[in-house]
Amino acid sequence: MATTVRRAVLTLPAAPLGSENPLPALRAPDGVHAVDEVPRLPPGGAPGRDGLPRDMARQIGYEPLRSLLPVRLRDGYGRERSEREFASIVIENEHLRVTVLPELGGRVHSLVHLPTGRELLYRNPVFQPANLALNGAWFSGGIEWNTGATGHTALSCAPLHAAVVPAPDGGAMVRLWEWERLRDLPFQVDLWLPGESHFLYVGVRVRNPHERPAPVYWWSNTAVPEEAGTRVLAPADEAWHFGYERSLRRVPVPRWEGADRTYPLRSEYPADFFYDVQDGTRPWIASLDQTGQGLVQTSTDRLRGRKLFVWGAGGGGRRWQEWLTEPGTDGYAEIQAGLARTQLEHVRLEGGAEFSWLEAYGPLAAEPAAVHGTDWAAARGAAQEALDAALPPERVQAAYEAWRACADTEPGERLATGSGWGALEVLCGGFELPGTPFEASTLGEVQEPWLELWRTGVFPTPRRVAPPGPSLVAAHWRDMLETAPADPLTEYHLGVAQWHAGDVAQAVRSWQRGLPLAPSRWPLLRCLAVADALAGDPARAADGYAEAFEDLAGESRGGEAWAAAEAALGQEAMAALLGVGRLPEARRVWDRLRPAVREQGRFRLLAARLLAAEGHVAAARRVFEDGFELADLREGEEVLAEVWAALTDRPLPERYDFRMRPPV
Repeated sequence: MATTVRRAVLTLPAAPLGSENPLPALRAPDGVHAVDEVPRLPPGGAPGRDGLPRDMARQIGYEPLRSLLPVRLRDGYGRERSEREFASIVIENEHLRVTVLPELGGRVHSLVHLPTGRELLYRNPVFQPANLALNGAWFSGGIEWNTGATGHTALSCAPLHAAVVPAPDGGAMVRLWEWERLRDLPFQVDLWLPGESHFLYVGVRVRNPHERPAPVYWWSNTAVPEEAGTRVLAPADEAWHFGYERSLRRVPVPRWEGADRTYPLRSEYPADFFYDVQDGTRPWIASLDQTGQGLVQTSTDRLRGRKLFVWGAGGGGRRWQEWLTEPGTDGYAEIQAGLARTQLEHVRLEGGAEFSWLEAYGPLAAEPAAVHGTDWAAARGAAQEALDAALPPERVQAAYEAWRACADTEPGERLATGSGWGALEVLCGGFELPGTPFEASTLGEVQEPWLELWRTGVFPTPRRVAPPGPSLVAAHWRDMLETAPADPLTEYHLGVAQWHAGDVAQAVRSWQRGLPLAPSRWPLLRCLAVADALAGDPARAADGYAEAFEDLAGESRGGEAWAAAEAALGQEAMAALLGVGRLPEARRVWDRLRPAVREQGRFRLLAARLLAAEGHVAAARRVFEDGFELADLREGEEVLAEVWAALTDRPLPERYDFRMRPPV
């Protein structure tokens, strides 16, 4: 059977994705993946800073994000689901059927082994966004391509460009590509399923078209079914353990603290195990059930890291699993592969250079007695022997070389369209990127003002009153804004770009210069309030937030963008005012919110906090008892437990228990 590529439609119960948050994301990411505690290596190790291996220490400290700019937060999603159709691409031969979702980050939704009918991945039966991506909306299941910075990619719920490309064997393969905006780098993912292959090949390339070096992050994350008898195997005797208490330590594999941690359900709390795969060892990771069958992932050597992520068997992890799908469905673990040892690191890519590698995903069957035996060396040896027989390493290397010769081939039939940001950057930078065309036809309304700035040197005044559009912050855009006529909107965007560059004082001056003549003051006031908060002046920040929300409430009109602005700024204003005990002003913000906004989970929580602060503890407790859902609860966020503990000494109800670490 020859490989076929076809369009299809996938129908799932789906929650609405909602609109983007129009407020610029000035704050740094929340630090869930920051390292607070690091280990000391044993005598004879090669320690670097703080006891870590030198390359790991260097890469953990290399170019962490100062903010999410120019990316916007995606926090407008809900939890009420209805049937929705998603465009999909199906790649199939006689052994495998691959289903890809190009409008959702190019996620591989399903990988079915056709001879047995077995689904090799955890396939989520619903589409339910939750707050786990760098910029908010993320969903579980399948294989995802994470690039940008530590965490789930900001492209998790965004469309990618997709097209059919001639494959190295003369058949067809599917190319996905996009411009990753956190690091300002283009990337491509080529999905190649040769006609006789039992494995899906995935060729990946990240390019740096700039003269300057850039930090690169890549982890391919695969959700796999989680059963009591499932074991994850990798070629390592030690791992770096990272939990939500934010400590990094080297631990033995497979047993640590009295349990075999290669079985995902034998950990109580969510955790990462980054396997210490030694140089010169074939990189692979497999998830095999009690019969010794499951999925294996391997690659060329560039993709050196391997990781197991577990939700754990505790209440918080189980609650998160339900939250990401629906009660009664099976859980999952993640087996992952990355450029570095851990996901806490970023790797330097020189200007004009690129990283490329080939991955392979397919079924694996090994002797179950050996796989699940107490001899770890024999268990992983049985899995590797089965892998070597099914897919020898020299075949992976040959496939990489064959794919690499086709990586520059221009795409043919277009299957999906991504954003216009890559087209804007290619046009302005004059970049040549064979194989990944960012065509001018993809430019849209959000790129128009920036295109005009590049062409004329003037940032245009919008034709209608609306919340400001997205800001661009790269050095070349900042330079253009600095020489453009200094009207209030230009000063607003310039301040955002200066803030991103770390020039806080100049950003504040730009925002202050824009205020006197600004027809809409609230965007500038809000930026200044964030600056005051981060400068350690919460009272002044609360003043700014209150004034900004008052200005927005007086100007706001109908429509989704205005409603999103009110919700985002109202939330920040109420939190700031409650933080400094300004209860009457917090109540005034509440009173001016649209009724539909007040019913959102985040505002139900704020209502409980406000009632409690006003002395109405019983009423605040009733908010919890009546029930609400915090749709945008952040990974690792413990606010539900904290507010509940302030209201009562009763145990936290299970529906609100998302705690991901032991009590402190």
